[in-house]
Amino acid sequence: MRVRPLLTLAAAGLVADALWRRERAARLTPLPPSDEPVPDDHCFVTAAGVALDEPTRRAASAYARERGLEVLDLVPAGLDAARALELVRRVDPETYRGSRLAPGGGGGHAVLVTAGVARRAGVTRFAGLRAAEMEELAVRLKRYAPVHTDLAVAPGIAPVACPAADRRRILRGRWPSDLPVYLTGNLIGLAVLAAALVRSVLGARRVRDALPAAAVLTAAAAQPYLATAGTALRPHDRRRFGLARPVGALYRWIRVALEREAPDPDLPRRRERYAAEIARGVERFYEPRRDDCPWCGSVALRRRVTSGDHQHHRPGVFRLDACDACGHVFQNPRLNADGLDFHYRDFYDGPGGPEVERGFRLAAPHYRDRARMLRGHAEPKAWLDVGGGHGHFCNAARDVWPQTRFDALDMSVSVKEAEDRGWIDGGHLGFFPDLADKLAGAYDVVSMHHYLEHTMDPRAELDAAARVLPPGGHLLIEVPDPEWIIGRLAGRWWHAWFQPQHLHFVTVRNLVGALSERGFTAVAVERGPAHQPVDLLMIVMMLAHRIVPDPAKPWRSARYRRLRGAARTAVYVAAGPLMFAAAALDQFLHPLIKRTGRSNTYRVLARRLPDED
Repeated sequence: MRVRPLLTLAAAGLVADALWRRERAARLTPLPPSDEPVPDDHCFVTAAGVALDEPTRRAASAYARERGLEVLDLVPAGLDAARALELVRRVDPETYRGSRLAPGGGGGHAVLVTAGVARRAGVTRFAGLRAAEMEELAVRLKRYAPVHTDLAVAPGIAPVACPAADRRRILRGRWPSDLPVYLTGNLIGLAVLAAALVRSVLGARRVRDALPAAAVLTAAAAQPYLATAGTALRPHDRRRFGLARPVGALYRWIRVALEREAPDPDLPRRRERYAAEIARGVERFYEPRRDDCPWCGSVALRRRVTSGDHQHHRPGVFRLDACDACGHVFQNPRLNADGLDFHYRDFYDGPGGPEVERGFRLAAPHYRDRARMLRGHAEPKAWLDVGGGHGHFCNAARDVWPQTRFDALDMSVSVKEAEDRGWIDGGHLGFFPDLADKLAGAYDVVSMHHYLEHTMDPRAELDAAARVLPPGGHLLIEVPDPEWIIGRLAGRWWHAWFQPQHLHFVTVRNLVGALSERGFTAVAVERGPAHQPVDLLMIVMMLAHRIVPDPAKPWRSARYRRLRGAARTAVYVAAGPLMFAAAALDQFLHPLIKRTGRSNTYRVLARRLPDED
């Protein structure tokens, strides 16, 4: 294989990447000096070894007050090159403040936070934090001040190092289940590049044959200079960092990969609990099988899909039946209350929370598209999002409807955390049908986004919406489309079947008809525009996951955990190119699908008609 063209491409990529990072770094503003005193409600959190002088405190406080900030991350001008390059890769200073669901990030040295946000976010330590703790704090504070958080460069802060152990813990927070895959992929990439450089140099017969390798080394060495030239960032180790690449980069990644993490002290207890439940048998988690359709009562049923839990591999086999009379698809036999508790536990909260959070965060554009569906139909004053969880939709929807009151209802305590974060104005804990009479007339919009398919009785949820909304109010529903062609072709590998959590799949026709029976009229139906471009990627990921499930899950056996973890990493790294190709094809097809009348998801906006006299 000829390596010189690839090295030339790599050199060009390094230069282009450095210029892209410089564009972001140039948007970082240095703190202007100020003589104004620091108000009592401005607190400072600092990392171990960091000292904030009074001029820096005054400057940071004045900067935050002038811009209406509640959280201000103070980035040392001399931040080490590795962290400086990573910071401007992960954070765009131009959009960071206004991006409500952006992950928090910063320089890891010092943060100004108002007393109110510190109290709501549960901040109790204000000095001596480790680098990993500063990262976790930045992520948490961004959630509690989603549009009042920003960064600025503080020349007066002397930079301190980030140990390899902290670096690994930071990466674990970003890659909860896939850190070994991430580390291995980086190490393989660096090793391949190093091998290509050695081969190019040793195989060179003329000086010009070695030019591509020299270009890569020069571009790598120059990257920290190109990325920070003319900006407020001046990494103190630019020279050493540049001259040591790519050997230095490979060494740093190896150090992080070899660091051992402290085990989760609660994992053995959770393993014991799951093992005891599984030992009693999972058959007790099912209701009796039914012979008729729960939507229309027809007995013309046929098996549509038989599936395991392909997402997390908890034990059990689940069957979806389809009704030939009305098209309704439902889980049969259905999980009972104990079964739902078993399969939901540790999924959206607890150990599974970080993985779910990452997916919700990436869906911000989709959330705003949902909210825009009301345009031209209503100016919402009070909006209730049923099944609102942590409030991700409500938080993002404020960009579309900034004057609207957004409340959420959920059976999980996550709705209370959403209220503490300020992502929702009010939270209701419980089941919608039980709370409907209490909420009657309080809202002019109710939404149910990927909620109906999780419920035991979708019709009862629609009845509750009819009781809550006054005449003229609007109901917005988004659900997976059981008529989508990929769902038919991929069978159990279509991610939206999502067994065992999804209990019902309602067709567009059935939903519109049920709404009409309850005094609603559909004013808009979206299919193509509601499409979520992840079908092919999820098929590949679920197949890989099927081969090597995550051994760290508490319901998985602890036997041979390290060996199974290594096998999982190998499979995921090998499948990486296929995942990339599948994701690219999903994105390529997305504009075409949006123009069609079909997709994997649909939305219905319905208006409540006046009551008949």
